[in-house]
Amino acid sequence: MANDRPRVLSGIQPTSGSFHIGNYLGAVRQWVALQETHDAFYMVVDLHALTLPQDPKELRENTRLAAAQLLAAGLDPEHCTIFVQSHVPEHTQLTWLMECLTGFGEASRMTQFKDKAARQGNEHTSVGLFTYPMLMVSDILIYQADQVPVGEDQRQHIELARNLAERFNGRYGKTFTVPEPYILRETAKIFDLQEPTVKMSKSASSPKGIIDLLDDPKASAKKIKSAVTDTGSEIRFDRENKPGVSNLLTIHATLTDSTIAEVEQKYAGKGYGALKTDLAEIVSEWAAPFRDRTREFLDDPETLDSILAKGAEKARAVATETLTQAYDKVGLLPGKH
Repeated sequence: MANDRPRVLSGIQPTSGSFHIGNYLGAVRQWVALQETHDAFYMVVDLHALTLPQDPKELRENTRLAAAQLLAAGLDPEHCTIFVQSHVPEHTQLTWLMECLTGFGEASRMTQFKDKAARQGNEHTSVGLFTYPMLMVSDILIYQADQVPVGEDQRQHIELARNLAERFNGRYGKTFTVPEPYILRETAKIFDLQEPTVKMSKSASSPKGIIDLLDDPKASAKKIKSAVTDTGSEIRFDRENKPGVSNLLTIHATLTDSTIAEVEQKYAGKGYGALKTDLAEIVSEWAAPFRDRTREFLDDPETLDSILAKGAEKARAVATETLTQAYDKVGLLPGKH
């Protein structure tokens, strides 16, 4: 892999079972493209999942399932580094340094923590949820990532990573690359089929509002055909006044590599039913090989585990070098190896 390529780092949580179409179009699709132009590191962030209670058996299964789906989507171990976060213990070792650099007020202002804590209440909010942004910072800085592909909702975490990298570098000397956000293109933002003003999400959406990629095609088709549309019958993109149709147009355009304008033209004078019927078929045709490839990886756990082990080995080679340097800079006494 060429060393002069900019390095990107991103991760996905193993808490949702099947990826939904929002995961794929909003993030994973871009990851696949970026592995051709960047030195790409992608991980299943199982440690982040522990900020909420998890069934151990389910977490293990979902971690494997997430890895299998990333590979099925087109991530190639020959072109990127794919691994499980907990297989690289240097992440949590660097996190302590990041926690000691972060102000309490600074951590308290993280909007995702405030939102989740408000929903759960103090008694059900763990210290891990409070400090997980610092683990996310470590995920990024330990690989000296130049860019981090994220949605707009994660921009604040990238700002924290930039601030802590600059703070560490200013206090101890140049150590960390200051990362830039790589904001994914807006057309890939997918909304709930039933509430098209809300982003499609396992935690916020009802099952009817999500297109799971591992679903039976008939189930997906039924969800698409019962998607909420809008008053009137004109098929045009208007996020404010026609959010339901706009969402369906976005999915159609992105899956068929078309522009919104081209899809609008195709359905000029046609009704919502035609758009929904065609979209159900497009999703079904795209998802079938994805499901088959995912199943192939799950049916061959030795190969899957081998890919993840090799990925962790490549990741640890980079992470160990960064951690050693950071530990030395802050004055920790080196141990014998």
